[in-house]
Amino acid sequence: MNKVITCIDGSIYSDDVCNAGIWVSKKLNKSILFLHALEKNHVSVVDDLSGTIGFGANATLLNEMASLDAHRSKIALKVGKEMLNHAVNIANENECENVEQTQRHSDIVEAIQDLEQDARFIVIGRSGKNHDHSFKAIGSHIEQVIRHVHTPVLITNRDFTDPKSFMFAYDGRETADKAVKRIIEGGLLHNLTCHLVTVKNGQKDILEKFNQTKSMLIDSGFDVKSSFIEGNIYNVLMDYISENNVEMLVMGAFSHSKLAHAFLGSNTLKMIENTNLPLIILR
Repeated sequence: MNKVITCIDGSIYSDDVCNAGIWVSKKLNKSILFLHALEKNHVSVVDDLSGTIGFGANATLLNEMASLDAHRSKIALKVGKEMLNHAVNIANENECENVEQTQRHSDIVEAIQDLEQDARFIVIGRSGKNHDHSFKAIGSHIEQVIRHVHTPVLITNRDFTDPKSFMFAYDGRETADKAVKRIIEGGLLHNLTCHLVTVKNGQKDILEKFNQTKSMLIDSGFDVKSSFIEGNIYNVLMDYISENNVEMLVMGAFSHSKLAHAFLGSNTLKMIENTNLPLIILR
C-alpha cells in the first residue's frame, strides 16, 4: 500500500485531480502514480457497419474505415501520454518524490482494481470529460469505484487547494465506526480541524456513541468542533457546511445492500452532486 493512484482523463478536473493527488502523496509520504485509462467508448465504425453495407464493392471503404479507427486509437494513446507527462511535470514542480505514470487499455474501474493491491489512496475527479460543464453530473464510474474498491477515495473539486478542515458525518453505524478508525490511523487528516456532526437518527444510543467518538478524536490529537443536531439528514448537513466554512467532507462508503443504499447511499450521492467541496469516502 505505497501508492496514491491519481486518475487523469483530460477533463477540466485533471489539474485539480493532479493537485489533490500531490497533497495526499506528500501528507502520507507515499509515491504518486498517475493513471490514464484508454476506454473504448464506442463501437468501431467497421464493426458497426460491416453487417449492413456488406462487402464486395464496399471492401475498400471498410478498409479505409478500419484504418481510421486505428489512426484514432494512436492519437488517443499519444494524447493520453501527453496528459500523463503534464501531470508528472506538475508533481516534479511541487517537489514530489517517486512519481510514476501508467496508461491502461481498459475501463477506469478495471484499471484501478488491477493496481489496487499496492494502492494507499485513490484520487479521481467528480465528473469525467464528457460532463465538463454540468456541475451536478458525477462521473459515470465514481459510484462503481466507491462500491468495488477497498481503498479510500478522494473525489476532488474544481480549484482544489490544501484543506484546513473537514466535516465527518457520524451516524453511529458500523461503517461510520470503521471510518473513524481510518481517520485516526490514516494520517491524512491529522492537523486539520474536524467538524464532527451527527444528525439524530434511529440508531440505539446514538448520543452516547457520538460523545465517545468525539472523545476518541480529541484523545488522538484532533481539534474537534462537534454538533449533535436534528432534521432531514441531507438538508441539515448542507446547512452546516455553508454556515461553518467546511473545506472537505469525509463519509463512510456506500453499503453493498440495496436496502441500505436506498436510505444511506442516496444521501452520499446527493452530497457528491450538490457540494463544491472535495469529498473523501472511507471504507
